[in-house]
Formats: sequence, C-alpha cells, structure tokens
Amino acid sequence: MRVIRDHQFVEEQDRGASAAIGNFDGVHLGHQSVIELARTAAPEAPLGVMTFEPHPREFFAPSAPPFRLMRSEARAHRLAKLGVEKLYELNFNSGLASLMPEEFARSVIAEGLGLAHVVVGADFCFGKGRSGDALDLVRFGEEMGFGVTIAPLMAHSADVVSSTAIRNALSEGRPSDAAGMLGHWHRIEGEVIGGEQRGRELGFPTANMSIEGLHPPRFGVYAVLVDVLDGPHAGSYHGAASLGVRPMFGENRANLETFLFDFSGDLYGATLSVGLVEYLRGEQKFDSVDELTAQMQIDCAQSRDILSGHCQRRPASGPLTTKTT
Repeated sequence: MRVIRDHQFVEEQDRGASAAIGNFDGVHLGHQSVIELARTAAPEAPLGVMTFEPHPREFFAPSAPPFRLMRSEARAHRLAKLGVEKLYELNFNSGLASLMPEEFARSVIAEGLGLAHVVVGADFCFGKGRSGDALDLVRFGEEMGFGVTIAPLMAHSADVVSSTAIRNALSEGRPSDAAGMLGHWHRIEGEVIGGEQRGRELGFPTANMSIEGLHPPRFGVYAVLVDVLDGPHAGSYHGAASLGVRPMFGENRANLETFLFDFSGDLYGATLSVGLVEYLRGEQKFDSVDELTAQMQIDCAQSRDILSGHCQRRPASGPLTTKTT
C-alpha cells in the first residue's frame, strides 16, 4: 500500500483511484462497508482511502481528552489488510481547514488527487465549518468529473455502528460488543517500552506499552490475543493484560502491561498489537504482594480457559442492518 500525504504533489501512478473518504477511526464495519462500495463502484480503478492526520477533532481541540481508537500506524495496517492500495493520509492543517466545500472538491479531490470516484457516508460533512454535505459533493462531482456514491449508515442491533458507540462499549468493559461493531477485536498497537520490572520480579514478565493519545478502555485485566508484528519473536500469542494505573504501586501513568503465555525472550522495541477479548475484573489494591501474585495466577488461568481452542478466534457479530438518514 502506498501512502500519499500531500494532495499538491501527487505522482501520476497515484491518481485515478476510487476512494472512500473519512477519518476511519477504528476501521469498523461501517467504514468497511464504505471501502467495499469504493471497490465495487469503480472496479477498474485502484482502491483508495482518503483520511486526515491529525484527526480534525485533535486539530480543533488539542487539549480535549484522548478519543482515538487507534493511532495512524494501526489504521494503516488495518486498511492494508482490507486491500487498500492508496492511502491518502492528508496533513490536516489550517490551510486545508479553511477550504470552502467547492474549493475542497476542486483542489483536493478533482485536481489534486485526480480521483475517479469517491464514497462517503450519509452523514458526511466537509469544508470550512463543515458547511458542505454529501449531496453537495454529488453536485460538485457532476460538475468536476468524478463519481460520488453515498453509503447508508450501518446499524448493529439497535445501535448505529459508530466510533462513539465503540468507545462507549470499551469504556464499560464490553470488548465483545465493541468487536461486534468493529468486525475485529479492538487492538492497542505500539512499541514495547521499558517498565519498572515489577512483573518480572513477581514471576510475570510483561511487555509495557503506552496508551497516550488513545481512548482508554475500562481499566482492569483482560484476556488478550497478541500479535508481535516484527523482530525475532514475530507471531501470535495468547496472554493476559492489565490496563490502567497499577494502584498497588502508588500513582502511575496509565499503560498496558501484557503477559504472554509460554513465551521467553526480549520484546523491547518490538511492535505489539494487543486484542482485548474479554474483561476479567477491575484494578485492585491488594493487602500484600502475595495476594496480588495469587490473583494474577487466577487471572492467567481464566484467560487460558477463555482463549483455549481459539487460536484464530473471531469476534461474534450480531445482526446487521443498514439505514439511511
């Protein structure tokens, strides 16, 4: 997959794509349906996605609490798995934010990227002050020579599939419900960083990862599926992970600590993708280290039981319907 970050300097080979447009935070089932429409709307064209970095919400409210489900690298990995050939990850800055809808359609979509077809959700808004909508884009496409498809919103059971609904499920410790809307386990992806070695001292060496900038799921212990994405230990593993501030050891910055079952090796500097499968319990402050260790043994046994026989376990998806707005 090729990544293009500037709409003003685009090589000829990267023009002419059929692209889904949006932020694609989480790359959930609704996003996937939009991407699939881009694939089928112009099957002869390369499949593309146009998104923005930083997320416009981060640009306009940089001090707001973290809300992202995934970082840009994790999003790119997920989009590549879906067969996206061209990722237009445009730099969202004051210049792009100031474009009126018609200017955006002309200078970015038509002339800049030279897209043959675009697909947007029914609730799509664009241009300065979000003043343009999907029907405006249809009109501009007719005038400027690119096709437009409007994708209906997708519903999962009683809820519209959205990044907000997924955040709510994760905040409430319902990773399976989040996975039903995502179409995959919610994953936290990042580099393994140095920790305080407490897990190793307790007999449970953990891979520590920052969750800075990400929406924090409910703090506690999870059964997890782990992919080591690079390095000599690349592969898939089962494990148990603690997400939170580790109240047993004072005040700490929130992070993710993952214990990989039946693993021996050094993971420092490796990139991990940790899928949250089931929430086991909340964080606790124990009266002694021995009590903590005993509970960790229970957590690991429970996680093994949950994950046993599911080397390629997939999230269960409920009934899906679509609705238009």
